[in-house]
Amino acid sequence: MPIDPDKAVGAELPSRELSWDSTDVLLYHLAIGADELHYVYEGALAGVLPTFATVATTLRDTEPPTVRMPGIDVDLARVVHGRQEIEIHRPIPIKGRCTARSKIAAVYDKGTAAIVVTETTTELFTSRISIFVKGEGGFGGDRGPDTRVPLPDREPDDEVLSPTDPRQALWYRLLGDRNPLHVDPAFAARAGFPAPILHGLCTYGMVLKAAVGPEMNSVAGYRARFAGVVFPGDTLRTRIWREPQQIILQASVEDRPVLSDAVVTLC
Repeated sequence: MPIDPDKAVGAELPSRELSWDSTDVLLYHLAIGADELHYVYEGALAGVLPTFATVATTLRDTEPPTVRMPGIDVDLARVVHGRQEIEIHRPIPIKGRCTARSKIAAVYDKGTAAIVVTETTTELFTSRISIFVKGEGGFGGDRGPDTRVPLPDREPDDEVLSPTDPRQALWYRLLGDRNPLHVDPAFAARAGFPAPILHGLCTYGMVLKAAVGPEMNSVAGYRARFAGVVFPGDTLRTRIWREPQQIILQASVEDRPVLSDAVVTLC
């Protein structure tokens, strides 16, 4: 079986030494459409958007990712990003370095699919990535926790429209995510999509930027589920509910949800 939960869960993955500078930060901000001066000019940077944590581990990668880990060996075309969570231990500096230690935190059985959760911890942040592996469920395992977040029973406090650029996936992949799903029409078709799709983590960053703007150092954590795909050129609509110590978010393209069960926790 391509996924063996007994071998996978708890297995440690190779540690990595991470480093970045202002050029990496400016490129990240540009790639998620944050093109205001305080995101793209080193002399005016208000800080680093916390979702930079999701690319800090891939910045020097130049090869397509693989899904080969202890107890796991699956075809990349059967994998989509299911959920993302970050915890910010302290603000990410404009130039920095840290050690990343990773493990397979969980494998869940969704019946027709499996969920594989990897966790990466550094001195600055913790990132948890949940991938959805089509066709690998049904092994009788735990279905996993309920991560649903009910929306407040009122109109949103804000709505933000964020256009994506038809070339945006081409820019975002320069941050290290070279999955051909985001650029190669033939690979996208094999994965079941009519065209290459935008990186889910690009959407994830755009939605956080819509919610917090330059107040990026107020973010202690951010979690969300990827509910649908975004095609480069789509316009995101982010609905925002502000509550004590947290912000609840929902993003869609037209009437199609693309990010749900999303919560920003505040310092």
